[in-house]
Amino acid sequence: MASKADYETVRGNGGETHQRVSEKGPHDAAGHLTTNQGIRVSDNQNSLKSGARGPTLLEDFVLREKIFHFDHERIPERIVHARGSAAHGFFEVYESLADITKADLFQRPGEKTPLFTRFSTVAGGAGSVDTPRDVRGFAVKFYTQEGNWDLVGNNIPVFFIQDAIKFPDLVHSVKMEADRAYPQAGSAHDTFWDWASLMPETTHMLMWAMSDRAIPRSLRMMEGFGIHTFRLVNAAGKSTFVKFHWKPKLGMQSTLWDEALKLQAADNDYHRRDLHEAIAMGAFPEWELGIQAFDQKFADGLPYDVLDPTKLIPEEVLPVRLIGRMVLDRNPENFFAETEQVAFCPANIVPGVDFTNDPLLQGRLFSYLDTQKSRLGTANFHQIPINAPKCPFANFQRDGQMQMNVPKGRANYEPNSLGDAGEETGPRECPATGFTTFEGRAEHEEEGGKLRVRAELFADHYSQARMLFHSLTDNEKAHVASSFTFELSKVGLAHVPPRLVGNLLNVDETLARRVANGIGIQLPKKNAAAREPIDMKPSKALSIQANMKETIEGRSVGILYADGSDGKVIVRLVKAIKGKGGRPVLISTKVGGATLADGSKLKADGQLAGTPSQTVDAIAVVLSSEGCKALLKEGAAVQFVMDAFGHLKAIGHSPEAKPLLDKAGVEPDAGVTDLSDLFIAAAGKRFFDREPKVRTLA
Repeated sequence: MASKADYETVRGNGGETHQRVSEKGPHDAAGHLTTNQGIRVSDNQNSLKSGARGPTLLEDFVLREKIFHFDHERIPERIVHARGSAAHGFFEVYESLADITKADLFQRPGEKTPLFTRFSTVAGGAGSVDTPRDVRGFAVKFYTQEGNWDLVGNNIPVFFIQDAIKFPDLVHSVKMEADRAYPQAGSAHDTFWDWASLMPETTHMLMWAMSDRAIPRSLRMMEGFGIHTFRLVNAAGKSTFVKFHWKPKLGMQSTLWDEALKLQAADNDYHRRDLHEAIAMGAFPEWELGIQAFDQKFADGLPYDVLDPTKLIPEEVLPVRLIGRMVLDRNPENFFAETEQVAFCPANIVPGVDFTNDPLLQGRLFSYLDTQKSRLGTANFHQIPINAPKCPFANFQRDGQMQMNVPKGRANYEPNSLGDAGEETGPRECPATGFTTFEGRAEHEEEGGKLRVRAELFADHYSQARMLFHSLTDNEKAHVASSFTFELSKVGLAHVPPRLVGNLLNVDETLARRVANGIGIQLPKKNAAAREPIDMKPSKALSIQANMKETIEGRSVGILYADGSDGKVIVRLVKAIKGKGGRPVLISTKVGGATLADGSKLKADGQLAGTPSQTVDAIAVVLSSEGCKALLKEGAAVQFVMDAFGHLKAIGHSPEAKPLLDKAGVEPDAGVTDLSDLFIAAAGKRFFDREPKVRTLA
């Protein structure tokens, strides 16, 4: 922007005067300002008028182009995954995979392929927040020499549904309710749980969504999955089934539910800021790409169908082979041009990568391309009179540009039970008179004909949900039960929670009983399972707490100080934290900092009121007696310590700070230490044994 000194006063032909940017200013050095047609602009401050006070002239093509472009700067946001953050980087392959794939990017060890990766929430709009309980998208676009390959997945290895035909119902139910446009970016409401409780196949994914995986600490600290079973094909035409895994270098880390809520209040852009700042600081996020590769014989020996996206293959059954790494080393130059406009599509593959008959994947192959195109047009072209049917039509498709109908009622998905006495409302499928496809036969006999059916093993909706629950620590199990309790407490339809708990009885009776007690209902009867679940061996890889790295690398440690604090102690802490790969954050009541015991002034990184302990992973309280007395009167200081204790974080403190800890209700445990090396060791942990002291869990 030009400064006042960069403007000059000029006189028009009629004697009038006005201000414009001087040709001697910095603008000239940056190049000529032009229209989109390359025509140089002489005055970008004033529109063309008929005299100084006359009307603006229509012939002013500079004005018309500038306003026209401004009026069309926004495009429709994505239907799901609207809120995203992204970065540039590269993929480096560790070894040649020529034995199983001819894909060029997997042929030469050490070769780097540029890529662009976008992380996202699912349910909220582009203007929502980063930290709600939600699935996170994990989409990678490889710019290979054979074309673009898009590996489009999530931070959870399974999905809610088995067939893409149910995807509109899933999203309709979890989004804002149709008649009231709330809640935003959350699943804790009637329509989602109404639908989910009617769809037993969602149970496994619900266990993941209610676990701590849905409230990650950082985009840099979550896993990614391709979800589906894909194929790799080598030069000889031999096919190998494959599942893709992204494993973060920093390990997995989640927040607590209460912490996530307070992070939302403290910083709506917490994950976006964290990713951007890490890259800007040179702490490049890194993941290793792993595969589970197997043949048809192995697949046939499993007690579930590998084409079922609600199932995973435990790593204990088939270990993950690490084949390369992804490093994100450059932030986008322009958010709209790159992050907002990037278009991912699972159908974008390269030779050597291919699809399977996973029915959810097959639907995605159509959906993504269509979705991207709809952002430039309309889904309601069939309502234009020349295109409109002359017979009655009814379905649950809603909204979109140029919507000329006015759909009524709350139900925009099926199955639903929103009618009187819990009856289904809205149009229904008609097997007797509805269109059916000629069965035919597939090229390979074992693949069968064209049928609207699911394979027999798809009917097992509970075995892996049970495995997940039994793979969690006691603390994580309590979190799952509390998550179900909270979300179902928001459901106003009395018949829905018992139905969902009836499904949970197929997972674990203790879980179902805890949820029932938590929402104050009697334990219902177990809902009949389409296929009786089996007990599977627990998988340690499914637990966040069992796989947490006890390290402060990539984490931040808040150091709270005030007037009179010992500067030598702060210097030692900063050095020790940095030495372990952590990031010290100096916090004081004023951004200007405080005067230390030796009379020196230490500037803070953040003001106490605006840097709550939710924004760091551990805290050190370095206070003098006088400084502690002053902070005892600061509600933000008491809350700072109280929340750190409540969020199970390590708390190191000077002896003089103990009155502040006492006022915050801190009780001694292994995570409350002095400021010696004991604190540095504790700072990389969460102290889950503390949780029963600070909150009631279901």
